Amino acid sequence: MKKINKIGFIIVNYNDYLNTSKLLDNIKNYSAIDLIVVVDNNSNDESYKLLKKYENNKIKIIKNNSRHFSSGLNFGAKFLINKIGDCTIIFSNSDIIIKEEKDLIELSNYINDDNVVVGPVVNEHNVLNRGWHMPTVNSEIIFNLAYLGKKHKAKVLNYEEKDYKNKTTQVDVVSGCFFLVQSKFLEKVNYFDENTFLYYEEQILATKVKNENKKEIIVNDVTIFHNHSISIDKSLKRINKHKILKKSQRYFCKNYLHANIFQMFLLYLTDYLFRIILLIRGIFRI
Repeated sequence: MKKINKIGFIIVNYNDYLNTSKLLDNIKNYSAIDLIVVVDNNSNDESYKLLKKYENNKIKIIKNNSRHFSSGLNFGAKFLINKIGDCTIIFSNSDIIIKEEKDLIELSNYINDDNVVVGPVVNEHNVLNRGWHMPTVNSEIIFNLAYLGKKHKAKVLNYEEKDYKNKTTQVDVVSGCFFLVQSKFLEKVNYFDENTFLYYEEQILATKVKNENKKEIIVNDVTIFHNHSISIDKSLKRINKHKILKKSQRYFCKNYLHANIFQMFLLYLTDYLFRIILLIRGIFRI
């Protein structure tokens, strides 16, 4: 399968040398990739020093002074575009496994002036992630409710199985663990919003895609594997992850879904009630 565009590959690393090195070993000999950029997001372990040993003409290891995930994405994208120009950019978590090089070529060949974001089917411990619907503010409020929120999320976000029968499926949002973006589109929308530390990058990018009347698609016959949340779980305790998640949620709802004052109050209230439940469950080990 012939490659149409230049391909750059970006990995954001934070205290995760083991998984990042495994991914580099996985892809370093892929001729389809023109340049691999590893952004070390100010790790406080030996990651940067160890990853530097991989550096050569094709692999560049750069250090970002921020730990914000979006900042790392932007830092890597700007470096990559400066080096190879207009290209297809693959953004990947460190805990990703790619089975075949041809899958990357097939995905990149779907990037064009209409399909500016492309994703594969993501296998996360035998659960398939194939993109999701854009939520409303009211749905986000319900998501914060214990038990009810989980059921509502599955009902609201998931597409039906019949939607994936064709070669590709247009979706509102693709998974942020592994996706492709047209570089000139990313430049046009001023890259990723760096006001979130972690989470909701996918929804924010999807909102920019929609505002530009462009598309996000899933290629249904290409699958990659994601060892979900290993790198995050190593570095963040559950309650800290929750606080970061909900801060990003409120930022997204206010600035991109244009939540009103009452809706913002409900987002805070439902999150507060959920944290109380987490505390009770922790105390009594429920």
